[in-house]
Amino acid sequence: MAMIENIVGLVLLLMLLLIIVLILFACKPWRFFFSSRFRSIKASDLERPLVSDGVDLQRDQINELPRDYDLEGACFQNEGHFRSPRTHGLVYKQRFPTVSPHLTQGDSLLLDVVSDPSEDISVGQTLKLPAAQLAEAQKDVRPSFDNDKLQEFVHKDILDQRSCLSLEVISGPSRGLRYSVQSANASKPLTLGRVSPSDVLIKDSEVSGKHALINWNANKIKWEVVDMGSLNGTLLNSRPINHPDTGSRHWGDPVELANGDTITLGTTSNVFVQISSQHRHQIPFGVGMASDPMALRRGGKKLPMEDVCCYQWPLPGVDQFGLFVVCDGHGGDGAARSASKLLPEMVASILSDSLKRERVLSLCDASDVLKDAFSQAEESMNQHHYEGCTATVLLVWADGNEKFFAQCANVGDSSCVMNVDGKQVKMTEDHKLTNYTERLRIQQTGEPLKDGETRLCGLNLARMLGDKFPKQQDARFSSVPYISQVVHIDLPSRAFALLASDGLWDVISMKKATQLVEQMRERYSSDRENSAEKIANFLLNEARTLRTKDNTSLIFLDFDTSPKFSCKVES
Repeated sequence: MAMIENIVGLVLLLMLLLIIVLILFACKPWRFFFSSRFRSIKASDLERPLVSDGVDLQRDQINELPRDYDLEGACFQNEGHFRSPRTHGLVYKQRFPTVSPHLTQGDSLLLDVVSDPSEDISVGQTLKLPAAQLAEAQKDVRPSFDNDKLQEFVHKDILDQRSCLSLEVISGPSRGLRYSVQSANASKPLTLGRVSPSDVLIKDSEVSGKHALINWNANKIKWEVVDMGSLNGTLLNSRPINHPDTGSRHWGDPVELANGDTITLGTTSNVFVQISSQHRHQIPFGVGMASDPMALRRGGKKLPMEDVCCYQWPLPGVDQFGLFVVCDGHGGDGAARSASKLLPEMVASILSDSLKRERVLSLCDASDVLKDAFSQAEESMNQHHYEGCTATVLLVWADGNEKFFAQCANVGDSSCVMNVDGKQVKMTEDHKLTNYTERLRIQQTGEPLKDGETRLCGLNLARMLGDKFPKQQDARFSSVPYISQVVHIDLPSRAFALLASDGLWDVISMKKATQLVEQMRERYSSDRENSAEKIANFLLNEARTLRTKDNTSLIFLDFDTSPKFSCKVES
């Protein structure tokens, strides 16, 4: 009996010990002996193992950091948190304000770390200060960078992230079609499709009615392309971006665009993407540009795009001057592309001479500049033996007193008309062999044209750039431009200018074009900032409706609209 009592007592003792052990593990009383080492941590101790550069700043270094002190990696304060955009440890760099201006070297700033027992602090985690202590720590702090100025800097930097998107259809039935839009004006997505009201109308049977859209993402400061559930899919640089379930009509995910990308709609229509930064200078008048190869205007016969139009404001190195160019190639687009590149370069180079520039400004005449630019461009186009082009350039310059001057030079039959104070001013002269003035010029060379003769070496033009072989065969060809009188424009003014290849003028007279512009000005009076682009596209659509049979390109200048940023193509 005594033995049984001993055994029972031993079992009870073991059970009591087990209960005590379980209570100890549950309550963890030893944590109170070590809690202080987690409740008070020196900022310098946090920094030392995580940052390679020294952080033992002198008092004056702590209180007065320079304005450019690692601003890119600085932590930003947000709702009581400190966060770093490039955090590789608990704290990327010393960013905590000093509590007191009286701290000396060797003093330590103590931070209470709010820890949750259920969470471990891991590398990359953000330290959190209690709101009350954060407010106390900031009370007597002299910030290293003025917060208002920082906000202003960030806001200004975002506003300056302006971008231009230019699209050119480089293959397929609508080859040569171009469209441009600025991020500042991209209030709605740009749509690409086969039917109206698509912004970029691509007449290709493999392109869906609403095929894809391009949107400006202001948060990412990027252009993005999205497939809109097209039937034949969308490729970006030969990689599909449409929804995997082809034919489901589900939209794909947005994909960022970059300069030089190629978007393929279906299998035949390729769209080349050009993304440009915007120049700090402003064009003090509206500019719209539009073009279309009109590929389906000859009974479905493929019509290659040989027009090139472009503009630069201001010209490099000469802020007061800008140049607007329309070239129409024949035998290919090589000569037109060369001329559109060379002419702005030549004009800018000539005007970089201060004496020549001052002469233009004082005499209000740039005839010599334009004549020399055409001559130099012609000399630089020796590789174009069997290709040539028309060239029409409008030089516009300002005198600084809200006055503008415009002067035009041209070879060929791409024309320019201006309207100033309600009066129509023709700025160019056609150089077709059927024109009386051109036949008279040829007669003065000593080799007059025969009656009924309308072509030389198969060409109906007597003046052009390029075409070196025909010019060697017949001296009656010329590259000397017709140069207009100077037009004076006072701002504000109802004046406008329209440059276009003969695809427009074949179906719309200058008088009719002027009337259409006036009508469209009234229609778009509530949206003056974008009206120039809308008018340019309206005129292009009119030429399409009237079934022009030639490539059509045009540039519209409206001196009665608000300023806009110009684009400079990124290399």
